[in-house]
Amino acid sequence: MTPSRLATTALVLAMLAEGATAAAQAAKPQTARPPAAKTQPAMPPASAADESREMNLRAYVELLRSDVRSEKIAIMSEMMEFTEDQDAKFWPIYRDYDTELSKINDKRVALIKDYADNFENMTDAVADRIAKGALDLEAERHALKMKYYDRVKSALSPLIAARFLQVENQLLMLIDLQISAALPVVR
Repeated sequence: MTPSRLATTALVLAMLAEGATAAAQAAKPQTARPPAAKTQPAMPPASAADESREMNLRAYVELLRSDVRSEKIAIMSEMMEFTEDQDAKFWPIYRDYDTELSKINDKRVALIKDYADNFENMTDAVADRIAKGALDLEAERHALKMKYYDRVKSALSPLIAARFLQVENQLLMLIDLQISAALPVVR
């Protein structure tokens, strides 16, 4: 990769990280409360808490869906360095991959919603269900990447498939980090 291409890619990755960080910070649930003072007003009503939770969930969805998709495609295009023929073969496969990944992300959003709904009153049973759900989603995503690695390898080459997998893994890890950093740890 040329130095200018590497610099461009680093800049796009930094912009992606900055945008995801801002969305994650906006989404971060308010778990810390200031010490109680004699004149402190009562806690907000449940409807305000529900509204806040919904706002947080929308922000998580944004991290999974918004500009990240278009930025992923821009980064993928830059990093893959396709010829015209390779480009024509790769993008239909990638669109199929992205469609299937979106279904997994929908399940992830539902799991995050389940976590948010149960965060204040987490039980062992709920924590176990959510943790196993997260592990199942990880396994689904891993199987999906294996499936599409094989498709890209068959259509193009093992080298191009390895590059696709490497770039996709880096982007997914960045998104995962941003979402994980915004979620409070189970109490």
